[in-house]
Amino acid sequence: MAGTRTKIRTKWPLEERPGYLIRRLHQIHVALFQERCAAFDVTPLQYSLLTALAKRGTADQTTLAADIALDRTTTTGALKRLQSRRFVDRTVARHDRRSQTCRLTKAGAALLRKMDASARAAHLETVAALSKADQKRFIAMMQRIVAARSASAGATTGSD
Repeated sequence: MAGTRTKIRTKWPLEERPGYLIRRLHQIHVALFQERCAAFDVTPLQYSLLTALAKRGTADQTTLAADIALDRTTTTGALKRLQSRRFVDRTVARHDRRSQTCRLTKAGAALLRKMDASARAAHLETVAALSKADQKRFIAMMQRIVAARSASAGATTGSD
């Protein structure tokens, strides 16, 4: 019977699968972040790097990659783009010529301050459909999952 389609029913609908829902939630958050932070022309990944650098002061690229749970190559590319915009300084480390020591510039710190309210709004809007109590529980549950999987698997990918 050419041309007939068989509808296959799955026992586990897409809308009930954690992986699918997490991916959709990530897409929603990135769209909200881009909308709220469009004026700054910074990706969520770059924002995470700037935030990690602000917290550390200085750090090598490998440490920053671990801080934001990304591979070193992706992190290096993002840092190069931030450096080209003068938000980050990168210098060859004295102890290892293959390593780059990074620090936030004054312009990078100013950008973070300017972005704070917009980025915070995107994060809050991501979970706005939940009550305040449910938001706290949801964040705590995500932190528990991330901590458990990071400890056991050494997660190396992700974004803000």
